[in-house]
Amino acid sequence: MTSSLTGRRALVTGGSRGIGAEIVRRLAADGAAVAFTYGASAAEAEKLVAEVAEAGGSAVAIQADSSDAAQVARSVDDAVAQLGGLDTLVNNAGVAYVDQTETFPLEQFDRLVAVNVRAVFVAIQQALPHLGDGGRIINIGSINADRVPVPGLAVYAMTKGAVASLTRGLARELGPRGITVNNVQPGPIATDMNPEDGGFADWARPMTSLGRYGKTGDIASVVSYLAGPEASFVTGANWNVDGGFTV
Repeated sequence: MTSSLTGRRALVTGGSRGIGAEIVRRLAADGAAVAFTYGASAAEAEKLVAEVAEAGGSAVAIQADSSDAAQVARSVDDAVAQLGGLDTLVNNAGVAYVDQTETFPLEQFDRLVAVNVRAVFVAIQQALPHLGDGGRIINIGSINADRVPVPGLAVYAMTKGAVASLTRGLARELGPRGITVNNVQPGPIATDMNPEDGGFADWARPMTSLGRYGKTGDIASVVSYLAGPEASFVTGANWNVDGGFTV
């Protein structure tokens, strides 16, 4: 464990698996007390809590449906109560749905907007009274905000573009309070939902400059840096972590 985040308190939304879980592990390993939300995977959430504790860190799991604004707001309040305050908010929870515009179900449109955009705003709004000078807001967006390489991603890309714009606007608004706001935009990252082997991976891999998928730790390390003291002059950035997918 390192001590770059010792004394800091962080909430990670959608933190029970994939990129979110790796962010939880990294923040805890760097000294932060971490709360994270999960949807339905209680077993995975408790397993992660135990894993962090075994490694010498501190993590608590909070159940919340990110499509429900009231539950998102409550999860922030719960995190503040359990951690004794809040210094860093990482908006990681997100969903995807791929379909052509003509056949895109309206209920899926509403779900993507609710989770990928509204939940981000609600969490930030609820967290702001607790964030002081040196506070950090870190959104997890997508390179699809900048590049849409295949059909069917228009709505998903729209939601991630909204997060990028929200990040810039909030950086300007919250700068006078000493709060930084940044957006990490992952490219092809190996997760259970996006394996680095298979037909899609075979197409995506050569599209990167490095010719490979990234690891969840590649995202977590950037988040930890942005949450730490050395990133105090970084705000309003939409930071692509994509192996050169967008160059």
